[in-house]
Amino acid sequence: MNYEDFQQPQPRVTLYTLGCRLNQAETALLKDGFQQSGFIPVEFGQETDVFVINTCTVTEGAEVDCRRIVRQVLRHSPHAFVAVTGCYAQTGLEVLRRMADIDLIVGNQFKMQLPEIIPPFPQLKKQAVPLVHHGRIDPENFSIEGVGAYTTTRANVKIQDGCQFMCSFCLIPFARGRERSRFLEDAVREAELLVERGHRELVLTGVNIGQYRDGAADLLVLIQRFEAIKGLERIRISSIEPTTVPESLLDYMSRSTKLCRHLHVPLQSGDDRILQAMNRRYSVREYQEAMESALKRIPDLCFGTDVLVGFPGEGPREFANTQAVVRDLPFAYLHVFSYSPRPGTASTKLPHPVSPITTKERSRSLREMSDHKRM
Repeated sequence: MNYEDFQQPQPRVTLYTLGCRLNQAETALLKDGFQQSGFIPVEFGQETDVFVINTCTVTEGAEVDCRRIVRQVLRHSPHAFVAVTGCYAQTGLEVLRRMADIDLIVGNQFKMQLPEIIPPFPQLKKQAVPLVHHGRIDPENFSIEGVGAYTTTRANVKIQDGCQFMCSFCLIPFARGRERSRFLEDAVREAELLVERGHRELVLTGVNIGQYRDGAADLLVLIQRFEAIKGLERIRISSIEPTTVPESLLDYMSRSTKLCRHLHVPLQSGDDRILQAMNRRYSVREYQEAMESALKRIPDLCFGTDVLVGFPGEGPREFANTQAVVRDLPFAYLHVFSYSPRPGTASTKLPHPVSPITTKERSRSLREMSDHKRM
């Protein structure tokens, strides 16, 4: 539906993102789609006709944020049509159905169709019962229409979605489905158009981007295609799993003029017993050896990580092991997360939960270590 066909003023849309860089990439694509459909984007806090919140479900706090943001927007736009999409819309459908003031719930399978799903402007009104577009996520490779709308020189490019690693604490396989990749030529098309718009750095985003595959093309092939784009100055890899970083990628990074010497590789824990309970696919020693090998190839590599604290069974000894690994490896920074049980995940059945007070203290301790490493 193109709203420019109507004579009344163009509708306003506000898009709000919770969570990861992949959500940010998808919101930017949605913004472009809404603009193409005749909407005027307005900033959060301004009066709006349509409010879209792209949600996260990685932690319990992300779900609390979703409810808080919906209440907040309705204070300054009480008649706004509220659409909730993203991972919480996929996994928390029944909870969202019961929340007041939500008009539309769109699961991840239909997220990119939101500009077409929103009712035509003359009929756009609050719903007594939310409309729902929800269903099974297609496991096949995909293309995406449009080009992400960004205001900075750095832009994200979604190249992959879904995950099959089934970490015991994580809802993402349920929220985003099986691993699948964007068609290579479609990713290159968006990258070229982003560069034409003036973006000089592109960040490759996905859930498990080291698993990128389109036929014979893997992540390295995609990077090489991006590197050939005239006017593109920098390519950055977002978070990548430690078991999916091939030596060929490291060798290419060591000599590339465009691929940033930066890797964000989640550790999650520095204790083997906890890693096993998390269903991670490596030991502490294997992680250390992989990172040491990368640093030998690329001495000036900027190396960051994620750590999850408060996982069931994490006692003083296990946490001390994590502190030791964080101290000894040359991380440039850490992202520290507090464990929260996600319904339906295997970790909810594990014994020996860690108290919230202890988890908070351990988070504080690791964040202090991160601050020290940044100095």
